[in-house]
Amino acid sequence: MEGVSLNHVFLGLLAMGIALGLIGAGGRPSIRPTRYQALFEGYLRFVRGMLLDNIGPSGLKYTPLIAAIGLFIFFSNLLGMVPGLEAPTGNINTNLAMALIVFLYYNYEGVRENGLSYLKHFMGPVKILAPFFFIVEIISHIARPITLSLRLFANMKAGALLLISLVGLVIQNPFTMAVSPVVLLFIIAIKFLAIFIQTYIFMILSVVYLAGAVVHEEH
Repeated sequence: MEGVSLNHVFLGLLAMGIALGLIGAGGRPSIRPTRYQALFEGYLRFVRGMLLDNIGPSGLKYTPLIAAIGLFIFFSNLLGMVPGLEAPTGNINTNLAMALIVFLYYNYEGVRENGLSYLKHFMGPVKILAPFFFIVEIISHIARPITLSLRLFANMKAGALLLISLVGLVIQNPFTMAVSPVVLLFIIAIKFLAIFIQTYIFMILSVVYLAGAVVHEEH
């Protein structure tokens, strides 16, 4: 168990190092951006767009958090495509740690932005039913980091097991050699698509949770 735990921690640090290394490799930003710089600027515009759509201009201050989460999850997922390595996001501990960071941060921001009136968010629209809504909302918020981490874990783990099973089938059954390369390429393409989708889902849900905590609305 200790080996497995250390393995996912080291791989998580490796994913973080890759992300930081690629960002640093771009060098100092220039007025005429290179393709490399334009790629990262496009990513930041994408993150800023999510925040503007869900929170508004005040949400732009959360760009570093959401962008960092997205890069870490993306490169962690990519490590699962390397033979012999397992994606850190295929370990529930990694995902739960990220989900708890989001959970604690959006509640902190909710209190910081709205003060004690943030608790009104948990009371529901009908005062007489406030105690009932409060319990339901507390349970709902506690479930968020659990579902957020389990969703990413299940998809990354299932994709890894599928690739392993397909490779094992090819090795054990030579008659599938003619068809297996096509199937393998298809599975790899689906796996890459899942990497992008699962990264986006984690990011957009984090933004939605932040929006629900900091956006001032009439209850």
